[in-house]
Amino acid sequence: MTTTAAVPSRAPAFQEWFEARKSAHEHRVRPLALDRLDGWRFHEDTGNLVHRSGRFFTVEGLRTYVGEEGRARWSQPVIVQPETGILGILVKRFGTVPYCLMQAKMEPGNINTLQLSPTVQATRSNYTRVHQGNRVPYLEHFTAPRRGRVLLDVLQSEQGAWFLGKRNRNMIVEVEPDEDVPVLDDFRWVELAELRSLLHTDNLVNMDSRTVLSGMPPTPPAAGTAGTDGFFRPAPDGRARHDTAYLRSWFTEARTANPLVQRRVPLADLADWEYRDGRLAHRQGGSFAVIGVDVEAGGREVPHWTQPMVAPTGRGLAAFLVRRLDGVPHVLVKAHTEPGTFDAVEMGPTVQCFPGRDDRDGPAERAPYLDRILTAPPSAVRFDAVHSEEGGRFHHAETRYVIAESGPDAERDVPDSHVWMTVEQLTGFVRCGGHVNVEARSLLACLHTLG
Repeated sequence: MTTTAAVPSRAPAFQEWFEARKSAHEHRVRPLALDRLDGWRFHEDTGNLVHRSGRFFTVEGLRTYVGEEGRARWSQPVIVQPETGILGILVKRFGTVPYCLMQAKMEPGNINTLQLSPTVQATRSNYTRVHQGNRVPYLEHFTAPRRGRVLLDVLQSEQGAWFLGKRNRNMIVEVEPDEDVPVLDDFRWVELAELRSLLHTDNLVNMDSRTVLSGMPPTPPAAGTAGTDGFFRPAPDGRARHDTAYLRSWFTEARTANPLVQRRVPLADLADWEYRDGRLAHRQGGSFAVIGVDVEAGGREVPHWTQPMVAPTGRGLAAFLVRRLDGVPHVLVKAHTEPGTFDAVEMGPTVQCFPGRDDRDGPAERAPYLDRILTAPPSAVRFDAVHSEEGGRFHHAETRYVIAESGPDAERDVPDSHVWMTVEQLTGFVRCGGHVNVEARSLLACLHTLG
């Protein structure tokens, strides 16, 4: 069923619509042993987990080496999905106010099943209908030839902790105000300012929406929402601590100083990992396991399927320290490397931790600024919410996203791995594509809510 687009009212009407979408379809996700997944098998020679179609993705082994001396850093399973998907938000102005066409979408890994997704969120296998399912709605706005004005079209990385070099096409397309876009039942026009205010709600706006939103310039927050004290509005005569040429040089230096060698190896060759109790897990526990799920999902292109997923053992942390320098709000950015990072180093949060693994930079050195984030007084915390990571491949993966104001001493003795840059400079790097990791993009989308 479709309806003619109408301007929705604010939060109460949105919540009523979202609750109605939760009850409109039946969803069920239950664990299933990896060797019982329909269409999936462990390859007899490599032990890799593969699909019979040869498409979608595989779970393989990965060994990585970092630095000129080639020191071993990680050895783990990784998702290999070389195809590039589309994450696209359709924008339309009602009067002068921008609205985004958002989708209430079920993903098997979502901790609360239904979350707010982009207009189009589809892998290439999905939108070319390898699964022989229904067509992806609104896809025609994001593939050539298309109607509308392209506001953003860049390739962005996904979680380097569990994907190997995975990238998706992040797109924003604006249609003409007089174009009548039919609105399907699971879709809704949401005012951009309201959409950003919803980022303050735990596990509501999904990762794919957040990464696309990070490429939009900030807008004033919706009335009555958090963060309206003007902290993030620059002074008229303020200036950035570093110019963009300096930041590009810092970033290039970080990439060349930390070469990353990634070697795909057979899953069966990972000696510290074993298949037990229907899942693939590290012999000593580790920060994640690979599990299987059986999914029933009303409203999806395919109503039933099974698949493997990465299941973290705890909650991650991603945080920005922020402060005003010379009258201008700045964020402290880190040159960050993960096992599957596409191009060795990306710009990441001040602090980025995964459960059981990344709270330390070395055997005895605690990650810089971690304690400052964990002990920040409530008065310094500008944003604090828990959001889900990619629900199509990760099961109940959550990250606590924090933005905290630093004290004046944070400006001194900044390690070479970190640099201060303005919100506008970081947004500019996002719009270039391939520079800013997905956790930092999520934080930037959250930061844009603060006004």
